[in-house]
Amino acid sequence: MTKFLILRFSSIGDIVLTTPVIRCLKQQYLEAEVHYVTKKSYQSLLENNPNIDKVFVLDNSLNDLIRQLKSERYDYIIDLHNNLRTTILKLRLGVKSFSFDKLNFQKWILVKFKKNIMPDVHIVDRYMKTVESLGVRNDNKGLDYFIPEKDEMPLDWLPENFRNGYAVYAIGGQHETKKLPLAKMIELCKTISQPLVLVGGKEDSVISEQLSVISTNIFDTCGKCNLNQSASLIKNANIVYTHDTGMMHVAAALKKKVISIWGNTVPAFGMYPYQTDFEVIENNNLQCRPCSKIGYNKCPAGHFKCMNDLKF
Repeated sequence: MTKFLILRFSSIGDIVLTTPVIRCLKQQYLEAEVHYVTKKSYQSLLENNPNIDKVFVLDNSLNDLIRQLKSERYDYIIDLHNNLRTTILKLRLGVKSFSFDKLNFQKWILVKFKKNIMPDVHIVDRYMKTVESLGVRNDNKGLDYFIPEKDEMPLDWLPENFRNGYAVYAIGGQHETKKLPLAKMIELCKTISQPLVLVGGKEDSVISEQLSVISTNIFDTCGKCNLNQSASLIKNANIVYTHDTGMMHVAAALKKKVISIWGNTVPAFGMYPYQTDFEVIENNNLQCRPCSKIGYNKCPAGHFKCMNDLKF
Protein backbone atom coordinates (compact mmCIF):
# COMPACT_ATOMS: atom_id res chain seq x y z
CA MET A 1 0.00 0.00 0.00
CA THR A 2 1.18 3.51 -0.89
CA LYS A 3 -0.06 6.39 1.27
CA PHE A 4 -0.57 9.81 -0.28
CA LEU A 5 -1.32 13.08 1.49
CA ILE A 6 -2.87 15.83 -0.65
CA LEU A 7 -2.65 19.42 0.61
CA ARG A 8 -5.14 22.12 -0.37
CA PHE A 9 -6.42 24.36 2.43
CA SER A 10 -8.88 26.50 0.44
CA SER A 11 -11.16 27.48 -1.16
CA ILE A 12 -14.35 25.98 -2.65
CA GLY A 13 -13.41 26.24 -6.31
CA ASP A 14 -9.75 25.38 -5.82
CA ILE A 15 -10.62 22.26 -3.86
CA VAL A 16 -13.17 21.07 -6.44
CA LEU A 17 -10.51 21.61 -9.12
CA THR A 18 -8.21 19.12 -7.33
CA THR A 19 -10.72 16.25 -7.58
CA PRO A 20 -9.27 14.76 -10.80
CA VAL A 21 -5.92 14.35 -9.00
CA ILE A 22 -7.68 12.59 -6.12
CA ARG A 23 -9.58 10.24 -8.43
CA CYS A 24 -6.65 9.44 -10.71
CA LEU A 25 -4.31 8.71 -7.80
CA LYS A 26 -6.85 6.42 -6.17
CA GLN A 27 -7.82 4.57 -9.33
CA GLN A 28 -4.49 4.38 -11.16
CA TYR A 29 -1.95 3.80 -8.38
CA LEU A 30 -1.84 0.22 -7.10
CA GLU A 31 -3.32 -0.02 -3.57
CA ALA A 32 -3.25 3.74 -3.04
CA GLU A 33 -4.52 5.19 0.22
CA VAL A 34 -5.38 8.85 -0.26
CA HIS A 35 -5.66 11.35 2.59
CA TYR A 36 -6.47 15.04 2.22
CA VAL A 37 -5.82 18.11 4.36
CA THR A 38 -8.01 21.20 4.17
CA LYS A 39 -9.47 23.87 6.42
CA LYS A 40 -12.32 22.83 8.68
CA SER A 41 -14.77 25.10 6.85
CA TYR A 42 -14.26 23.12 3.62
CA GLN A 43 -14.48 19.62 5.08
CA SER A 44 -17.96 19.02 3.63
CA LEU A 45 -16.51 19.29 0.12
CA LEU A 46 -14.41 16.19 0.68
CA GLU A 47 -15.96 13.93 3.30
CA ASN A 48 -18.37 12.32 0.80
CA ASN A 49 -15.72 11.68 -1.85
CA PRO A 50 -15.30 7.88 -2.18
CA ASN A 51 -11.77 8.34 -3.54
CA ILE A 52 -10.58 9.84 -0.24
CA ASP A 53 -9.81 7.47 2.62
CA LYS A 54 -9.35 10.10 5.32
CA VAL A 55 -9.79 13.87 5.67
CA PHE A 56 -7.72 15.93 8.11
CA VAL A 57 -8.65 19.51 8.91
CA LEU A 58 -6.67 22.57 9.89
CA ASP A 59 -8.69 24.23 12.60
CA ASN A 60 -6.46 26.52 14.63
CA SER A 61 -3.08 24.91 15.28
CA LEU A 62 -0.75 23.82 12.49
CA ASN A 63 1.40 22.05 15.11
CA ASP A 64 -1.55 19.93 16.26
CA LEU A 65 -2.29 18.99 12.66
CA ILE A 66 1.33 18.02 12.02
CA ARG A 67 1.33 15.77 15.12
CA GLN A 68 -1.71 13.92 13.75
CA LEU A 69 -0.16 13.54 10.31
CA LYS A 70 3.20 12.25 11.55
CA SER A 71 1.58 9.09 12.89
CA GLU A 72 0.28 8.21 9.39
CA ARG A 73 3.75 7.63 7.90
CA TYR A 74 3.05 8.87 4.38
CA ASP A 75 5.01 7.79 1.33
CA TYR A 76 4.31 10.95 -0.68
CA ILE A 77 2.90 14.43 -0.19
CA ILE A 78 1.10 16.10 -3.10
CA ASP A 79 1.09 19.84 -2.39
CA LEU A 80 -1.57 21.51 -4.53
CA HIS A 81 -1.54 24.75 -2.52
CA ASN A 82 2.18 25.52 -2.24
CA ASN A 83 2.18 28.31 0.32
CA LEU A 84 4.08 29.01 3.54
CA ARG A 85 1.98 26.68 5.70
CA THR A 86 2.23 23.76 3.31
CA THR A 87 5.99 24.35 3.06
CA ILE A 88 6.29 24.15 6.86
CA LEU A 89 4.13 21.04 6.89
CA LYS A 90 6.26 19.31 4.25
CA LEU A 91 9.49 20.15 6.07
CA ARG A 92 8.14 18.88 9.38
CA LEU A 93 6.85 15.61 7.93
CA GLY A 94 10.08 15.03 6.02
CA VAL A 95 8.76 12.77 3.25
CA LYS A 96 9.11 13.03 -0.52
CA SER A 97 6.81 15.71 -1.90
CA PHE A 98 5.57 17.01 -5.24
CA SER A 99 4.48 20.64 -5.41
CA PHE A 100 2.15 22.49 -7.76
CA ASP A 101 3.71 25.29 -9.80
CA LYS A 102 1.49 28.34 -9.14
CA LEU A 103 3.04 30.38 -12.01
CA ASN A 104 3.00 33.47 -9.81
CA PHE A 105 5.53 35.31 -12.00
CA GLN A 106 3.45 34.76 -15.14
CA LYS A 107 0.31 35.91 -13.33
CA TRP A 108 2.14 39.00 -12.08
CA ILE A 109 3.21 39.88 -15.63
CA LEU A 110 -0.38 39.53 -16.85
CA VAL A 111 -1.75 41.71 -14.03
CA LYS A 112 1.03 44.30 -14.01
CA PHE A 113 1.80 44.68 -17.73
CA LYS A 114 -1.27 43.02 -19.36
CA LYS A 115 1.10 40.72 -21.26
CA ASN A 116 -0.14 37.15 -21.34
CA ILE A 117 2.71 34.66 -21.03
CA MET A 118 0.52 32.15 -19.20
CA PRO A 119 0.52 28.69 -20.80
CA ASP A 120 -2.76 27.86 -22.53
CA VAL A 121 -3.35 25.07 -20.03
CA HIS A 122 -6.22 24.70 -17.58
CA ILE A 123 -5.26 24.65 -13.91
CA VAL A 124 -6.61 21.08 -13.61
CA ASP A 125 -4.04 19.92 -16.16
CA ARG A 126 -1.37 21.82 -14.22
CA TYR A 127 -2.50 20.06 -11.03
CA MET A 128 -2.24 16.75 -12.90
CA LYS A 129 1.30 17.66 -13.98
CA THR A 130 2.24 17.55 -10.29
CA VAL A 131 1.69 13.75 -10.19
CA GLU A 132 2.89 12.99 -13.71
CA SER A 133 6.27 11.63 -12.55
CA LEU A 134 4.38 9.05 -10.46
CA GLY A 135 2.90 7.64 -13.65
CA VAL A 136 -0.55 9.12 -12.99
CA ARG A 137 -2.38 10.50 -16.03
CA ASN A 138 -5.52 12.57 -16.50
CA ASP A 139 -8.46 10.26 -17.24
CA ASN A 140 -10.37 13.21 -18.75
CA LYS A 141 -13.51 12.45 -16.74
CA GLY A 142 -13.74 16.02 -15.47
CA LEU A 143 -14.35 17.27 -11.95
CA ASP A 144 -16.13 15.44 -9.12
CA TYR A 145 -18.71 16.66 -6.64
CA PHE A 146 -20.46 14.17 -4.38
CA ILE A 147 -23.72 15.22 -2.69
CA PRO A 148 -24.81 13.14 0.33
CA GLU A 149 -28.35 11.77 0.18
CA LYS A 150 -29.41 13.84 3.19
CA ASP A 151 -28.64 17.05 1.26
CA GLU A 152 -30.46 16.16 -1.96
CA MET A 153 -33.20 18.77 -2.31
CA PRO A 154 -36.61 17.29 -3.19
CA LEU A 155 -38.37 18.82 -6.17
CA ASP A 156 -41.47 19.62 -4.12
CA TRP A 157 -39.37 21.96 -1.94
CA LEU A 158 -39.48 24.40 -4.85
CA PRO A 159 -42.55 26.43 -5.88
CA GLU A 160 -44.83 24.51 -8.21
CA ASN A 161 -43.95 26.54 -11.30
CA PHE A 162 -40.26 25.59 -10.85
CA ARG A 163 -40.80 21.84 -10.94
CA ASN A 164 -40.76 21.52 -14.71
CA GLY A 165 -37.33 23.13 -15.00
CA TYR A 166 -35.42 26.17 -13.81
CA ALA A 167 -32.17 28.11 -14.11
CA VAL A 168 -29.78 28.89 -11.24
CA TYR A 169 -27.93 32.13 -10.61
CA ALA A 170 -25.09 31.79 -8.08
CA ILE A 171 -24.89 35.42 -6.98
CA GLY A 172 -21.95 35.20 -4.59
CA GLY A 173 -18.24 35.81 -4.87
CA GLN A 174 -15.37 36.11 -2.42
CA HIS A 175 -14.47 39.59 -3.71
CA GLU A 176 -16.77 42.40 -4.79
CA THR A 177 -14.89 42.98 -8.05
CA LYS A 178 -15.75 39.41 -9.12
CA LYS A 179 -19.50 40.03 -8.67
CA LEU A 180 -21.97 42.04 -10.72
CA PRO A 181 -23.22 45.16 -8.96
CA LEU A 182 -26.89 45.02 -7.96
CA ALA A 183 -28.15 47.03 -10.94
CA LYS A 184 -26.44 44.65 -13.37
CA MET A 185 -27.72 41.63 -11.46
CA ILE A 186 -31.25 42.97 -11.88
CA GLU A 187 -30.58 43.52 -15.58
CA LEU A 188 -29.31 39.94 -15.96
CA CYS A 189 -32.25 38.44 -14.07
CA LYS A 190 -34.70 40.23 -16.36
CA THR A 191 -33.13 38.54 -19.40
CA ILE A 192 -33.65 35.02 -18.00
CA SER A 193 -37.01 33.67 -19.15
CA GLN A 194 -36.94 30.44 -17.10
CA PRO A 195 -37.93 30.26 -13.42
CA LEU A 196 -34.79 31.35 -11.60
CA VAL A 197 -33.35 29.98 -8.33
CA LEU A 198 -30.86 32.22 -6.51
CA VAL A 199 -28.14 30.36 -4.57
CA GLY A 200 -25.61 31.81 -2.17
CA GLY A 201 -24.63 32.07 1.47
CA LYS A 202 -26.04 34.15 4.30
CA GLU A 203 -23.73 36.98 3.27
CA ASP A 204 -25.60 37.17 -0.06
CA SER A 205 -29.11 37.33 1.40
CA VAL A 206 -29.37 41.15 1.48
CA ILE A 207 -28.78 41.25 -2.29
CA SER A 208 -30.92 38.19 -2.99
CA GLU A 209 -33.91 39.71 -1.18
CA GLN A 210 -33.73 42.71 -3.49
CA LEU A 211 -33.52 40.45 -6.54
CA SER A 212 -36.37 38.19 -5.47
CA VAL A 213 -38.94 41.03 -5.52
CA ILE A 214 -38.36 41.64 -9.24
CA SER A 215 -40.59 38.73 -10.22
CA THR A 216 -42.62 35.84 -8.81
CA ASN A 217 -40.49 33.73 -11.14
CA ILE A 218 -37.46 34.19 -8.85
CA PHE A 219 -36.97 31.93 -5.81
CA ASP A 220 -34.40 32.98 -3.19
CA THR A 221 -32.46 30.21 -1.37
CA CYS A 222 -29.50 32.33 -0.22
CA GLY A 223 -28.67 31.57 3.41
CA LYS A 224 -31.35 28.87 3.52
CA CYS A 225 -29.24 25.98 2.15
CA ASN A 226 -25.85 24.56 3.03
CA LEU A 227 -23.21 24.13 0.32
CA ASN A 228 -24.24 20.58 -0.60
CA GLN A 229 -27.92 21.55 -0.77
CA SER A 230 -27.06 24.45 -3.09
CA ALA A 231 -25.07 21.99 -5.21
CA SER A 232 -28.16 19.77 -5.35
CA LEU A 233 -30.19 22.68 -6.71
CA ILE A 234 -27.48 23.26 -9.30
CA LYS A 235 -27.44 19.57 -10.25
CA ASN A 236 -31.12 19.70 -11.17
CA ALA A 237 -30.97 23.03 -13.04
CA ASN A 238 -31.20 23.45 -16.80
CA ILE A 239 -28.46 26.10 -16.86
CA VAL A 240 -26.28 27.92 -14.33
CA TYR A 241 -25.30 31.60 -14.35
CA THR A 242 -22.34 32.32 -12.11
CA HIS A 243 -19.50 34.73 -11.46
CA ASP A 244 -15.88 33.56 -11.47
CA THR A 245 -16.27 31.82 -8.13
CA GLY A 246 -16.43 28.42 -6.45
CA MET A 247 -19.97 27.63 -7.57
CA MET A 248 -18.84 27.91 -11.19
CA HIS A 249 -16.59 24.90 -10.60
CA VAL A 250 -19.31 23.05 -8.66
CA ALA A 251 -21.57 23.52 -11.70
CA ALA A 252 -18.81 22.24 -14.00
CA ALA A 253 -18.33 19.19 -11.78
CA LEU A 254 -22.05 18.47 -12.14
CA LYS A 255 -21.75 18.80 -15.95
CA LYS A 256 -24.12 21.75 -16.25
CA LYS A 257 -24.21 24.35 -19.01
CA VAL A 258 -22.48 27.35 -17.43
CA ILE A 259 -22.77 31.04 -18.29
CA SER A 260 -19.68 32.45 -16.56
CA ILE A 261 -19.49 36.17 -15.82
CA TRP A 262 -16.02 37.72 -15.42
CA GLY A 263 -15.03 41.04 -13.86
CA ASN A 264 -11.53 41.92 -12.75
CA THR A 265 -10.18 38.39 -13.37
CA VAL A 266 -9.79 36.66 -16.74
CA PRO A 267 -10.15 33.10 -18.08
CA ALA A 268 -6.50 33.28 -19.16
CA PHE A 269 -5.52 32.51 -15.56
CA GLY A 270 -6.67 28.97 -16.43
CA MET A 271 -9.65 28.61 -14.12
CA TYR A 272 -12.60 28.68 -16.52
CA PRO A 273 -15.25 25.91 -16.33
CA TYR A 274 -13.57 22.55 -16.91
CA GLN A 275 -14.85 19.90 -19.33
CA THR A 276 -18.42 21.17 -19.46
CA ASP A 277 -20.40 23.30 -21.91
CA PHE A 278 -19.87 26.97 -21.06
CA GLU A 279 -20.00 30.54 -22.34
CA VAL A 280 -17.96 33.49 -21.12
CA ILE A 281 -19.35 36.99 -20.60
CA GLU A 282 -16.53 39.52 -20.18
CA ASN A 283 -15.41 42.99 -21.22
CA ASN A 284 -12.28 42.72 -23.38
CA ASN A 285 -12.19 46.44 -24.23
CA LEU A 286 -10.33 47.58 -21.11
CA GLN A 287 -6.65 48.29 -20.61
CA CYS A 288 -6.97 47.88 -16.83
CA ARG A 289 -8.12 44.26 -16.87
CA PRO A 290 -7.07 42.03 -15.19
CA CYS A 291 -6.29 44.24 -12.22
CA SER A 292 -5.74 41.33 -9.83
CA LYS A 293 -5.38 37.55 -9.91
CA ILE A 294 -7.89 37.37 -7.05
CA GLY A 295 -10.00 40.49 -6.48
CA TYR A 296 -10.69 43.63 -4.46
CA ASN A 297 -13.44 45.02 -2.26
CA LYS A 298 -13.98 47.75 -4.85
CA CYS A 299 -12.70 48.71 -8.27
CA PRO A 300 -9.24 50.29 -7.85
CA ALA A 301 -9.91 52.57 -10.87
CA GLY A 302 -13.27 53.68 -9.49
CA HIS A 303 -15.35 52.99 -12.62
CA PHE A 304 -15.88 49.18 -12.45
CA LYS A 305 -16.34 49.08 -16.22
CA CYS A 306 -15.38 45.41 -16.35
CA MET A 307 -18.83 44.70 -14.89
CA ASN A 308 -20.82 47.89 -15.47
CA ASP A 309 -20.30 47.78 -19.25
CA LEU A 310 -21.24 44.14 -19.74
CA LYS A 311 -24.03 43.34 -22.19
CA PHE A 312 -26.42 40.43 -21.66
